Amino acid sequence: MGLGNLWRFPYIAGENGGGAFVLVYLGFVLFIGVPLVMAELAIARRGRSSPVTTIALVAEAESGSRGWQSIGWMSVLGPLLALSFYAVVGGWSLDYLVKAATADFSNASSEQAQQMFATLLDSPLRMIASFSLMIVGVAFVVGTGLRRGIEKVATFMMPALAVLLISLAVYANIVGSSAQAWQFLFDADFSKLTSEAVLMALGQSLFSIAIGTGALLAYGAYLPNYVSIPRAAWTIALADTAAALIAGLLIFPIVFASDLDASEGPGLIFVTMPLAFAQMPGAQVVGPMFFLLVFFAAFTSGIGMLEPFVSWAEERSGLDRRKAVSVTAVLVWLLGLAAVFSFNIWKDFTPLDMIPQLEGRTVFSILDYGVSNVILPINALLIALFAGWAINSSNMRRDIGLEQNLGWYLWQFSIRILAPVAVLSVFLFNLVG
Repeated sequence: MGLGNLWRFPYIAGENGGGAFVLVYLGFVLFIGVPLVMAELAIARRGRSSPVTTIALVAEAESGSRGWQSIGWMSVLGPLLALSFYAVVGGWSLDYLVKAATADFSNASSEQAQQMFATLLDSPLRMIASFSLMIVGVAFVVGTGLRRGIEKVATFMMPALAVLLISLAVYANIVGSSAQAWQFLFDADFSKLTSEAVLMALGQSLFSIAIGTGALLAYGAYLPNYVSIPRAAWTIALADTAAALIAGLLIFPIVFASDLDASEGPGLIFVTMPLAFAQMPGAQVVGPMFFLLVFFAAFTSGIGMLEPFVSWAEERSGLDRRKAVSVTAVLVWLLGLAAVFSFNIWKDFTPLDMIPQLEGRTVFSILDYGVSNVILPINALLIALFAGWAINSSNMRRDIGLEQNLGWYLWQFSIRILAPVAVLSVFLFNLVG
């Protein structure tokens, strides 16, 4: 569970009309996401190295083609780019956590809530400070290693995330417009669905369960041989999807009860939620809890995004882990400055207007769109082709551990046919459209 569930899923679902988008998203997770998670974990456990080296080793053993190494490169560069703008959102959550704890939301009007967020965005130094704290914290945890850092933080933060998320969702459905929220999320109106919305559903499904992000290839390298990959894949997909849906059932009852706009966009939880908290009982407790939840989600996402590049840098350069983390963190920080400036001194800077899909987009928006809707779908397509066609079938079946023939045939159909056709069709249709 991470920021993709709590921040990105609700605002994208809100922008794309709710139910139909959610149904397409669930379909992508079930029929494409789960088989791809199995494939990535199996490849990673076989390679036992960084994403780049793992793909190179398996490709050399199976096909001899070096072209497949592009999967490894996208799996370390994609999350690095993603972290540069996710850390900015994490910085917002840290800033708002302090605000909520000091009762800054009390009696806020709609104009005041919007102005509060606008003031934050217009303050590059303030954003840099919170964004930098986020990067330093993530770097410290990853730098202490898998067991002493990442595992210990995850052991605490993941249960805390689950408890906070479920508790706040129950509260929101009691005091908010639960019927309207459930209808919005689960009543599919396909007239609201566009080709771009389908692509965003695909990108969100891939990002949310970490397909093509390098996280599965990085952490799968540590996976013990006794762990069932099919069971692990279903656990990842079901837990992650449940977290996204519960996040929607937390945010939208409050949004609709306060007569706010569900299509607010990336600022949904930072504009609408403070205003909603100002009108709700127990806001002094619920507000800090909510933004603590957002911060935990951002922090765990950051850890998952930093690890793939660090594992490669450590392996490739010969640097020890802490030095590799330091170099990587500085690189992310420099990239993140461009995302920070997108909301203030560079807010009118739209460098890729010559590309129709990127026209009018700032650096922050380009990074978000490029990673989620370009890099991840392309990487997912390559992973499907690599696992389904380049790797020997008997080797792949052995590595995954699919003993039942029906399960294996369904996996092959999804990886060889369904995933490539779906990803290519959605991706190309969106480009043409």
